[in-house]
Amino acid sequence: MFRGAYAALDLGTNNCRLLIAKPSDDAFTIIDAFSRVVRLGEGLAQTGRLSDEAMDRTLGALRICADKLRRRRVTLARSVATEACRRAENGQEFIGRVRDETGIVLDIISAQEEAQLAVLGCHVLLEPGLGPAMIFDIGGGSTELVLIESTGAAPRILDWQSVPWGVVSLSEHCGDEQPGANARVARYAEMRRILAESLAGFAQRTSDYRANAGAPGPLRLLGTSGTVTTLASLHLELPSYDRRAVDGLIVPAQSMRAISERLSSLSIEERREVPCIGRERADLVVAGCAILEAILDLWPADQLGVADRGIREGILRSLIASHAEGGQRLPAVAAR
Repeated sequence: MFRGAYAALDLGTNNCRLLIAKPSDDAFTIIDAFSRVVRLGEGLAQTGRLSDEAMDRTLGALRICADKLRRRRVTLARSVATEACRRAENGQEFIGRVRDETGIVLDIISAQEEAQLAVLGCHVLLEPGLGPAMIFDIGGGSTELVLIESTGAAPRILDWQSVPWGVVSLSEHCGDEQPGANARVARYAEMRRILAESLAGFAQRTSDYRANAGAPGPLRLLGTSGTVTTLASLHLELPSYDRRAVDGLIVPAQSMRAISERLSSLSIEERREVPCIGRERADLVVAGCAILEAILDLWPADQLGVADRGIREGILRSLIASHAEGGQRLPAVAAR
C-alpha cells in the first residue's frame, strides 16, 4: 500500500481549506490542516469576475498551503476549485496564476462532482435507517442537494441539484442589510423565496421519494457546511467552536429553525457578538440560515445530522481508493 502523505485542497467561494493525511486501517489519519476565509467570490455577482483584492487574498492562503505540502513531503494530492472559478470570466486565468506563483494545480470541478465528493466525504455520519436520505452542502457560491440510498460502502445517488446560491452569492444578490427590524424581515423572506423558487424543480422531482420515505422510517437529513456547524454550536451553547462536539451531532430541526429565525432578526452588530459567529461570518450567516430553512421545507426531517467534513475528506477517500484494492469510489449517479 502507498504509505506517503496524501493531500486534499478545496478552494471555494468563501474558504480555502487543506487537509494532509496518511492512510490508516480505517481510511486515513489527519497530520496537518489549514483553513482560511478568503472570500474569493466577493463582488463576483456584480462584475462576473474575480477581483484583484480577492485573488491576492486567496493567493496568500494558497502560498501557506504550498509550504505545508512541501514540508509534509506530500507525494499525492488533488486540489479543486468550485463555484467562484466555475462562474468567473477570469477563472481560468486565476488558475494559471495560482500554478505559476505557488505550484498548486487547481482543477475546476463540475457541480456534479462537487456533490459526489461531498457525499463521499460525509455520508458515514448519516443516521442508520432505510429508504432515501438527503445530504446537502451549503457553500459560498452554490448549494448542492443530493438524494441518496445506501448501498454498501458508497451510497447511490438517486438525484441531485446544484443551485447558484451560497452564503456569499445570495447575500450579495440581496444587497447590503438595511437598518431596522422590518427591513431585516423582508430581506430574509426574499432570500427564502429565491431558494424556494430555485429548488422548485428538484422538490417536484423528489416528491415521491419524500412522500414514501417515511414508510420504512423517519426522513433522514445530513448537512455539511459552515452554516450547519455554526448553528449546531449555538444549539449546544458552546463558548467557541469545537469540532469534536459538533461533527456527528444530531440536532432537532425545530431548534435549527428557531436559531435561524433569531439570527435573521438581529442586526449585523448584534450577530458579531454571538459566540461561534464573530466578524467573519456575521454578514453571511443569515443567507446560510435562509438556505437551510428552504432545505428543511423541501425535506422536512424531524432532526438534522451535522458534519464538519465534506469535499476534502471525499477527495482523500478517492485518492486512497485509487491506491487500495476495494477502496471507496465516487458514489454512482442514477440516471434522471
